[in-house]
Amino acid sequence: MTERRPADQLPIARVLVDVPLPHLDRPFDYRVRQEHAGDAAPGCRVKVRFAGQLVQGYVLDRVETTDHPGRLAYLERVVSPEPVLSPDLASMARAVADRYAGTMADVLRLAVPPRHARVEAEPSEPGQRPPARGVPAEWRRYERGAALVKALASGVKARAVWQALPGEDWPRRLAELAATVSAAGRSALLVVPDHRDLARLHAACLDLMPEDGVVALSADLGPARRYRRWLRARRGAAHVVVGTRAAMFAPLHQPGLFVVWDDGDDLHAEPRAPYPHVRDVLVLRAHQTGASFVAGGFARTAEAQLLVDSGWAHEVVASREVVRAHAPRVSGTGDDFELARDPAARTARLPAVAFEAARAALDAGAPVLVQVPRRGYVPALACGHCRTPARCRRCAGPLSLPAGSSDEARPPSCRWCGAPEPGFRCAACGSARLRAQVVGAGRTAEELGRAFPGTTVRTSGGDEVLASVPPGPQLVVATPGAEPVVEGGYGAALLLDGWALLGRPDLRAAEETLRRWMAAAAMVRPAEQGGRVIVGADSALRTVQALIRWDPAGHAQRELAERAELGFPPARRMASVQGTPHAVARVVDEVQLPPSAEVLGPVPVQVPRAAGNEEHERVLIRVPRSDGKALAVALARLQAQRTARKEPDAVRIQLDPLEVI
Repeated sequence: MTERRPADQLPIARVLVDVPLPHLDRPFDYRVRQEHAGDAAPGCRVKVRFAGQLVQGYVLDRVETTDHPGRLAYLERVVSPEPVLSPDLASMARAVADRYAGTMADVLRLAVPPRHARVEAEPSEPGQRPPARGVPAEWRRYERGAALVKALASGVKARAVWQALPGEDWPRRLAELAATVSAAGRSALLVVPDHRDLARLHAACLDLMPEDGVVALSADLGPARRYRRWLRARRGAAHVVVGTRAAMFAPLHQPGLFVVWDDGDDLHAEPRAPYPHVRDVLVLRAHQTGASFVAGGFARTAEAQLLVDSGWAHEVVASREVVRAHAPRVSGTGDDFELARDPAARTARLPAVAFEAARAALDAGAPVLVQVPRRGYVPALACGHCRTPARCRRCAGPLSLPAGSSDEARPPSCRWCGAPEPGFRCAACGSARLRAQVVGAGRTAEELGRAFPGTTVRTSGGDEVLASVPPGPQLVVATPGAEPVVEGGYGAALLLDGWALLGRPDLRAAEETLRRWMAAAAMVRPAEQGGRVIVGADSALRTVQALIRWDPAGHAQRELAERAELGFPPARRMASVQGTPHAVARVVDEVQLPPSAEVLGPVPVQVPRAAGNEEHERVLIRVPRSDGKALAVALARLQAQRTARKEPDAVRIQLDPLEVI
């Protein structure tokens, strides 16, 4: 039954109530009193009475009719007339919630910062735009680089996957793209993994654009500063927004460009429901608004390669001649020449070639970077002879021993399908032995200090991450992602324990390893200046070969092809359902999956201590990409049914999880 509002009745507002319950994920109609009629505009914050409680909501729009058959309640009050939820932002939040089987309220909790009344009362003076520039010479080194800049300057939609050259000043290049868009009268949003990258990018933007036209957003800002900067972007006063993951939902006035740098970094994955990823959100926003999109990095993910293969985006890469001129010389530790010189090179953690490269760089007055895998990795089972990752014969998943078990007689089992593997034999060498070992950064620094007496040794990682180090002969031991910048570049880089990275029980182990290696190697001087990179892994391995040739695109193509053959993301869409065994079993029994769906598991999983000692299980559900929307709808509908029934056991549903172990 539809209620029509007579002329003498009060107007009606459709309100999205901030209640994160899936079965209530829809707008509700409220009457607007005359004293609120002027302030209760679409996009403003309001307070409404819902289920006997006073909760916050957002006015989506004003309507003439309602489908509610009963009597409508009234808006209690208008918190602020500021229209913080624009139609574009509301549409984007709805699309993100639907893609990840979440609720719109959860997305808006991530997208709209808490209100700060004093800041909201401050005016936002329009920022100045930079003057129009030509195509920078550095962009002409890339095929389609000049075309990308010209398209942004003319307002033509451009979608690109940019492969940055080794040693590239990437903050400056991204700032040039943002300045080009701003000079053309539109806005740009650039998202980077962490605060160190943000500081570099923000400084580069300020070198090219007026300060009042650029804002930096990150989660570590205080409430007042964050809201002030967010409002400048919302009101159109700032034309360029740079930030970390928290900025992926930042509002833009006349959006012209969305950029994500290093999309393979796990910091781009939101750990809170509905667990969106920066890259996917920016792709969605670019598609909805008709803006340009750029995914940049030294390496390339399979997801970015899928954008290229599907024709949605174009490559922006340099020719092989240009790449060779900028890349350092890369060597593995297991090639025939090195084995002839040093028979222990295949098994030694720091073989002779690594010592020689480090000594030569130090003698030349250059610093040496030593990358060590991060502490705290889940032990990965690998062949005890050749260190090839141990895989399940049934589904190619990683093998592991039962968590917390002291019974060495128990066979390993698959983390994905749960099948035991009592008769393991390495597919590469036939050995039946298994091993799991990794050496941390602290011990590595001590070993290097003894090997190079009198040389300064610095460490970067954990709670003590160095943003930069001064030039000069020194050893810098860093965990992946914590490598400090040095002016002029490093003379050499030693990438240790490659087998520990490649042997991680993760679908993205090879991709992530190459990404971390290339990020470190890109800080090394070109080969013509003596720059060398020594990889602590067999040169015959595909990932090592990709680094030696500096071919991240070829590696991403092969990764995507293999995942398509095996049926793994991003070639297929996957959902993870985790909870108590009873809850997971009910989900699998009740969910109305598309006919193409395949269920893997259940398998036991470890949960944080805060979750108690109760046993948890997980199942994986995968479907073709064409059925991804149907999978999300089915899981969202099931969540709504469970919350409506007030099921006591919660389940965690995550679509396209970053880690599949």
